[in-house]
Amino acid sequence: MKALSCIVVLAALVTGSALAQTPPQTSTRKVEGTDNVYIFRYGGHQSMFVVTPKGVIATDPISYLRPAKPYIDAIKAVTDKPIKYVVYSHHHYDHIAGGQPFKDLGATFIAHRRTRERLLELKKQNSLLADIVLPDQVVDDRKIITLGGTTLELDYVGRNHSDNSLVMRLPREKIVFVVDFAPIESVQFRNIPDNASPIEYIASLKKLASLDWERMIPGHPYAGGRLGTKKDVEDDIAYMEDLSAEVKKAADAGKCFDTAMKEVKLPKYEKWANYDASLPANVERFCYWWGRGY
Repeated sequence: MKALSCIVVLAALVTGSALAQTPPQTSTRKVEGTDNVYIFRYGGHQSMFVVTPKGVIATDPISYLRPAKPYIDAIKAVTDKPIKYVVYSHHHYDHIAGGQPFKDLGATFIAHRRTRERLLELKKQNSLLADIVLPDQVVDDRKIITLGGTTLELDYVGRNHSDNSLVMRLPREKIVFVVDFAPIESVQFRNIPDNASPIEYIASLKKLASLDWERMIPGHPYAGGRLGTKKDVEDDIAYMEDLSAEVKKAADAGKCFDTAMKEVKLPKYEKWANYDASLPANVERFCYWWGRGY
């Protein structure tokens, strides 16, 4: 009986510890050093919203297969000002699905021109989710939003994780919101999908690094949820260039695909998130480039 009691107590302690370490499904926090910039987290996804005296600029609804209400409630908990704009980072569903409740509140939706083209094509194929809102306004290379004394610059830096990703930059605060293509202390996602070429991807990271900013809000809470720095983007560039060089050697030796996916290692980055799970797929993408030319 005493042994059973010990097991029950131990189980309770372990369960309690696990619960204490499990973060809530959603959270909102103000970015340190700012008066009006907030990060809303929904599970493993994040969005930025900016509160001004004239209204709110929100980004990515991030409500894929989930209700949008928690995000709207989070904004309303901070301000009673209306949501004036919703800006899409890119067209992927896990970040932009669920926007209809924002539209019902009167928000204007903005995205890159190719985001709208992609969504229209998906709609034509009857595969566009019902709560995805088509953009009201589109961006080519750059667009400036000014609201209540706040300026948000939307920059297109080239093809990377998608062909329509926007960098959202707050010049006064020196903050950027960047989704998916510049992970923090993490290798790239799976086989680096939806990009034209890895070389263009690297070029886009260099353009991001050349912009005037100091802190980066990512679209996922990498590295314990901290904000990114220019050093993180420079590290991403170094990783991609190191990977490219190693895979080119493998391709020249006739080792692409399967052998390279097993043999190419980058010990310098082995402590990064998803290293073991995604490095082989990252290698595969560069094998297509150096071994097949696409």
